[in-house]
Amino acid sequence: MPSVDRLGHVAIRVQDVNRAVAFYTGLGMRLVWEAQDWCYLEAGPGRDGLALLGPGYKAAGPHFAFHFQDRAEVDTVHAQLKADGIHVGAVHDHRDGTASFYLKDPEGNWLEMLYEPPGGIPSNQS
Repeated sequence: MPSVDRLGHVAIRVQDVNRAVAFYTGLGMRLVWEAQDWCYLEAGPGRDGLALLGPGYKAAGPHFAFHFQDRAEVDTVHAQLKADGIHVGAVHDHRDGTASFYLKDPEGNWLEMLYEPPGGIPSNQS
């Protein structure tokens, strides 16, 4: 099975996205992506990420994501986990060039297995 490249981001639930953005950008994080009910910030040269999920965001809940270097690795990990009897969600190719799927670890924690293209997640911030 392919190895995880890095722990890439953590997603947390927040009640007020704007207030949370102000707090985390005040700590030096960069706002990379902003939508109506969620946003994504990065810090440091390794692009460690933090997703802030607003009350209306339903596509995913709090989780942490393992990043892979190659798109095919996500499919391989998905197939291996499924073969091992682990319930995994479908692999989705996203509009930003990433691909991912979600699952729960044996303790019930949500995980995302994510391919991020070289150069990182494109920003919608000008």
